[in-house]
Amino acid sequence: MKFTWTEEQQAFADSLESLLAASDTVSVARAWAEDDTAAGLRLWGRLAEQGVNALMVAEDAGGMGATGVELAIAFEALGRHAVPGPWVESAAYLPVALGADAVASELAEGAVGTVAVAPHVPHALDADIAAHVYVIDGGAARRGTVGERLHSVDNTRRLFRVAGDAPATLDGDLAAAFDTAALATSAQLLGAGERLLDEAVAYVKQRRQFGREIGSYQAIKHKLADVRIALDFARPLVNGAALSLGSDEATRDVAAAKVFTAEAAYLASRVALQVHGAIGYTRELDLSIWIMKVRALLTAWGTPAHHRGQVLEALVGAGA
Repeated sequence: MKFTWTEEQQAFADSLESLLAASDTVSVARAWAEDDTAAGLRLWGRLAEQGVNALMVAEDAGGMGATGVELAIAFEALGRHAVPGPWVESAAYLPVALGADAVASELAEGAVGTVAVAPHVPHALDADIAAHVYVIDGGAARRGTVGERLHSVDNTRRLFRVAGDAPATLDGDLAAAFDTAALATSAQLLGAGERLLDEAVAYVKQRRQFGREIGSYQAIKHKLADVRIALDFARPLVNGAALSLGSDEATRDVAAAKVFTAEAAYLASRVALQVHGAIGYTRELDLSIWIMKVRALLTAWGTPAHHRGQVLEALVGAGA
């Protein structure tokens, strides 16, 4: 089967790429890491106007009720441009968890939401700027109270401890919401991996050693080819998970996508760092934004071990 986007999906992808390419997202990310969220929130609003925040919000709550394909398109673009903010929480998890709740309508219009989901997401991203903060533990939902600021290897991931306060009612499906969030994270990893490969290829065409571009050396070509193959193998899994979102196979397919995109993006980060040499270790180099983001996203919304277990459980169950 050949997977292709519809004309509308291609137009959506093109519009996001055009917006983000013109938004200097590197400066936005660096400012966000320093707690200057003004530019990031302006970009948040512009993306909300493009419909990103409303994708997974139910139509009867004022959203688009889109499919997993549109979600994957949007989050791959967010990953490719390293857009900061609680996008997975606000535009993927909460809309599905909330169902037709009035808060979902606010999220669709651009309100910022975040959530901590025990045990896989113990801390809430950017809780200090969120209008809606939730804590979910064992299926019980509460409004969250923002606590201590924590450190992440990715400086743009501003993590906070949150404590459950007043009980909250979520009308949606929490399991489906987690699958949706894991798919969004997988798409982010795919986008980040593609960006790292692009940056690495561009650099090896410029850097010269012993009178030759270093990209002309076979050893470097092989390294980059390995990344290209890994990303190309991960992409169909993301597409498959996007198509199966909401079905009985969604958890298995999303888990497989998360495992493979994490591996591919991590390989891309290691190879990009290696071909850049010593300069690749500096935070001043823009490449570091994607390297650190990939490292943080490896375990976000379920560790590789958790998702491998999900795949194994599905396969064993199918064979029983």
